[in-house]
Amino acid sequence: MWETCQQAIEDQGGTVQLRSSVERITHTDGRVRTVTVRCGDEERELSATQFISSMPLNELILKLDPPPPDAVLAAAHGLKHRAFLQVGLIIDQETSFPDNWIYIHSPDVKVGRIQNFKNWSPAMVPDQQKTCLGLEYFCDEDTHDPIWGMSDEALIALATREVDALGLARAADVEDGVVIRQPKAYPVYDGSYRQHVEVIKTYLAGFQNLQTIGRNGMHRYNNQDHSMLTGMLAVRNLLGEQHDLWNVNTERSYYEDFTREELRAREHSTDAPGRPATLAQNLNERAIS
Repeated sequence: MWETCQQAIEDQGGTVQLRSSVERITHTDGRVRTVTVRCGDEERELSATQFISSMPLNELILKLDPPPPDAVLAAAHGLKHRAFLQVGLIIDQETSFPDNWIYIHSPDVKVGRIQNFKNWSPAMVPDQQKTCLGLEYFCDEDTHDPIWGMSDEALIALATREVDALGLARAADVEDGVVIRQPKAYPVYDGSYRQHVEVIKTYLAGFQNLQTIGRNGMHRYNNQDHSMLTGMLAVRNLLGEQHDLWNVNTERSYYEDFTREELRAREHSTDAPGRPATLAQNLNERAIS
């Protein structure tokens, strides 16, 4: 899906820069001016008129130059995340369990959830005589964490033992495996996170050209629908609409009302005069980072 999204952006003249990290975000007079990005040994300074950030909220604060007030920095340091890793096993059997995914509650294993990729789509498993199961482990992004600190080889061996112990596949049928590590997958809701987020939110409201979106960009445990909706509405704000992104998912009805209004608008404006031809044309000289 994301490769298709990248292709659509590039087809309209946009640029997607992968394997890059944000090193510094300069700002003056309530406006972000530049973002310094590192790709390998090369650093590039990007300037734009508008910025949208989906990076972890605390990392955004810590990248600002000049730095925010001490209270805002303290709030950023107070936000925490849980990490996640997935061990994908290629199994020499045509089928496994009938579900797309299942949660595991047994105290005898460490795996928390298992994806059955072939049941999401046969296209996710090139050889239809095989099955690919993704065993998911929840942990902390810390080398001292007993799961995160394991080598890929040890994790594949652990997943192989556990899928056998659960009776979902025989260890002897596991042909190969791969480990995908996802740091900061889940924003932690502890006793002080609301206070920290409010401090950061109030500070960021002083920026005229910066919007934060998504699960990490708002430190909010939204599902994918709501996370992507914040991105859609952020782009609409660039085009002149007025959406408070922090209201998304405060009530379930927000998303339902929005989609109903969107459908009605589409029905009545498909050929409306003056309707923007492409998003790229309207976002000329703007950047989404």
